[in-house]
Amino acid sequence: MGTYVLTGGATGIGAAIKEKLRAQGHRVVVIDLKEGDYLADLGDPETRSSVVSKVADEVPEIDGLITCAGVASQFPNTGKILAINYFGTTEVIEGLSANVVTGGRIIAISSNSAPMSTRPDLIDALLDGPEAAAVAMGAELNGHECYASSKNAVARYMRRTAPILAQRGISFNALAPGYISTPMTQAVENDEEYGPLIKAFVDSIPLGRPGQADDVANLAMFLLSPEGAYVAGSTLFIDGAHDAMMRPDVSV
Repeated sequence: MGTYVLTGGATGIGAAIKEKLRAQGHRVVVIDLKEGDYLADLGDPETRSSVVSKVADEVPEIDGLITCAGVASQFPNTGKILAINYFGTTEVIEGLSANVVTGGRIIAISSNSAPMSTRPDLIDALLDGPEAAAVAMGAELNGHECYASSKNAVARYMRRTAPILAQRGISFNALAPGYISTPMTQAVENDEEYGPLIKAFVDSIPLGRPGQADDVANLAMFLLSPEGAYVAGSTLFIDGAHDAMMRPDVSV
């Protein structure tokens, strides 16, 4: 059985992946704000650095690393959306990838909202750092732009990093879920500002239903399995054909 490190494992997609891994007998080490083996606010740089160092010391061999921790567009501190979603993903991967064994897997959660970003300057600020400058820029923007840009940057970070990790025998991919029914998305649906837009968004899903956490977890389990070994450097959309409907002429 393997050892997996998972951020954001208390609820939603992270919890669904955690349950499936544990059902197969694997050890799952959870980093989460409220419930897990390591409690940490991944949006706080100092706390994040500390927990990453601690996990790196205490979990020397990792078969899979899955970064699910994140917040949605209605989060009140827009700059912190970037700190949690992007830097809370990339610093965990940077700090723990050395512990991932040959043949191991890394999965980051992006979003089908990633192509909706209209701020390439913000994406560049995230990718190039420093964190403080990117967060300051995000503090002047709305939640949707920060969310979409953070998830776009996660996917681009994966593409930049995947070939390097592949040379060590590690497969790194990103998942781009559409609307998935989780406590996080329910909070957005109930938000006075974003709720009507989200309801219209859900109604337009070609498959006719919102996704479930298990839908994403099933795809993650494939990537973590022997059958998914040769998939590397890809962003896989799991959104009921929503992205295909919105961007029909994009081939990749």
